[in-house]
Amino acid sequence: MLEMKNYKFWFCTGSQDLYGQECLDHVAEHSRIMVDRLNQSGILPYEVVWKPTLLTNAMIRQTFNEANADENCAGVITWMHTFSPAKSWILGLQEYRKPLLHLHTQFNREIPYDTIDMDFMNENQAAHGDREYGHIVSRMGIERKVIVGFWDDKDVQERIASWMRTAIGVIESSHIRVMRVADNMRNVAVTEGDKVEAQIKFGWEVDAYPVNEIAEAVEAVSKADTDALVEEYYSKYDILLEGRDPEEFKKHVAVQAQIEIGFERFLEEKNYQAIVTHFGDLGALKQLPGLAIQRLMEKGYGFGGEGDWKTAAMVRLMKIMTQGNKDAKGTSFMEDYTYNLVAGKEGILEAHMLEVCPTIADGPISIKCQPLSMGDREDPARLVFTSKTGKGIATSLIDLGDRFRLIINDVNCKKVEKDMPKLPVATAFWTPEPNLQTGAEAWILAGGAHHTAFSYDLTAEQMGDWAAAMGIEFFHGFDQAQIALLNQVQKQHTAPNIPLRNADYQTQIGFCQFFTRIFVAFFHAARQFHFFIRRKQGYFADFLEVHSDRIVYIDAFWQCQIQILFHFLLRVQIPQQVNALCFQIFIDAVDAVGV
Repeated sequence: MLEMKNYKFWFCTGSQDLYGQECLDHVAEHSRIMVDRLNQSGILPYEVVWKPTLLTNAMIRQTFNEANADENCAGVITWMHTFSPAKSWILGLQEYRKPLLHLHTQFNREIPYDTIDMDFMNENQAAHGDREYGHIVSRMGIERKVIVGFWDDKDVQERIASWMRTAIGVIESSHIRVMRVADNMRNVAVTEGDKVEAQIKFGWEVDAYPVNEIAEAVEAVSKADTDALVEEYYSKYDILLEGRDPEEFKKHVAVQAQIEIGFERFLEEKNYQAIVTHFGDLGALKQLPGLAIQRLMEKGYGFGGEGDWKTAAMVRLMKIMTQGNKDAKGTSFMEDYTYNLVAGKEGILEAHMLEVCPTIADGPISIKCQPLSMGDREDPARLVFTSKTGKGIATSLIDLGDRFRLIINDVNCKKVEKDMPKLPVATAFWTPEPNLQTGAEAWILAGGAHHTAFSYDLTAEQMGDWAAAMGIEFFHGFDQAQIALLNQVQKQHTAPNIPLRNADYQTQIGFCQFFTRIFVAFFHAARQFHFFIRRKQGYFADFLEVHSDRIVYIDAFWQCQIQILFHFLLRVQIPQQVNALCFQIFIDAVDAVGV
């Protein structure tokens, strides 16, 4: 199993010396109590480390730079116990390079009505201090998560735990190295992509190796080691001979055992955490790696079929984010195969030729050995099972030429109505939310791939926060009207292209000019076109929700204004408070005149 560092998260409390030493003593005591309780909750997957109260520019800057330098620090949780002047945070925030959580809470749950005085008010003014701090973070355009609520409540702690897993994904993303065994499947578009830009954006290193170089590592595996692993297989899985000679069957299984050992040793030696193969270029390998790849995924390696390095990296990333989850149901590479279109029973049968991770299996897992029409090799052995039921997410990272986009469907995994005894592969069956028609239409319009990284154990919110940290588009909960409108303006669209924690960008359209032009467009066109902005924490592209029944007509003038709007929204991060306020005023004004 691939293991990670023993990551920790720092808890940094902001205050100032305006209220005296006794107040500062209380602030330190309260923050220590909070950290102790958070660690004792049993909910957080990683330890929280208390840090001394931050009062000055120098202290804040030093602490953030120490966090940058500490390899075990995966992120910082900030909270303003009292008022903390935000200009003191500017230099530290500018230099900070790791995930940031703003916990908007206070030490006391309830106002002490009978005893409250101004000393208490001054000491316990997170409602004041967190707004000051939040303002400067928004003004600097720094990506962060904001969680609001009482710190000792279970739901708040669960949201912190969820963010921690995303933060680990952000940190570990730059450690992912993908080994490409041969090249992508010929003439397939969606598995291609800009590997240089992926390394710039995500930190992924994607390298190619001649297939026979790894085949030599497989051939070097001793018979003793191979036989020992075969015995492990036979003790762990059901063996489905289906009329095949037992000894001949076992020889086919041994080929996969030798591949598993050889591949794993090669990956460890070269320090790679994900791998892709292609059935069209197997070199000296005797079989297409099937059971071997399934077992490697179970150990934590990422995988993508037909050279799909983007999905391989995403599978590895999502396995990292779910590591240590005691209730984990599994994460796997997956492919859309065929539909069930019976009314009320709609769904997608998911599988791949061989390579589905057994962590998602429900019930017994069997070994089968069946012919494979592709690859021109021996009949490969593979693990066969059906997946668990329940909610999950299917993610697709695509390269649109000038930018990356992460697309997510919430899916509901179900059992098929009948057994499929002639289908010799592992399968899942799911229906995308809210239904197959809406989910599939939007997925296709958004450019979603047929390969996905699937997990029962992550949420769209977690993956959206990761996408925001990476500075890429994120689509979730969309419908056909939304995607169609976005596609109308793609010619004018430019990717955010804003490095993490880099505030050195300015909008090219001033707020006054921008709103003046949009108002003019609405009043001039006088169409029944209504929209609003939905700003979810941290999402670069989940801005627009369109009521399709209210889109009547868009003329050339309208299209120009919408292009400006999308270019503006998708290129820059609008501070959350300004965004919400300005657009609410805007919508109210439009509704008032009956546009």
